[in-house]
Amino acid sequence: MPKLSLSVRKLLGTIFLLVFLFFYALLIMTIAVSGHLPEHGAVQFAYYLIAGTIWALPFRYVFNWMLKPDAE
Repeated sequence: MPKLSLSVRKLLGTIFLLVFLFFYALLIMTIAVSGHLPEHGAVQFAYYLIAGTIWALPFRYVFNWMLKPDAE
């Protein structure tokens, strides 16, 4: 299988990131408005803080793959 160039990896990674974040945001908003969260402001703040940063944990591997230098 041929190796992908840096520019192709960046393009594929960016497309994947945008599609994933679109559906992830829909899921997070659906959970938030469905009544599963208490009306307490601190709980909602913590929910959005955690949900807003947790997507980056699995994406560190995608970012590493995207930015890996080309083999000579």
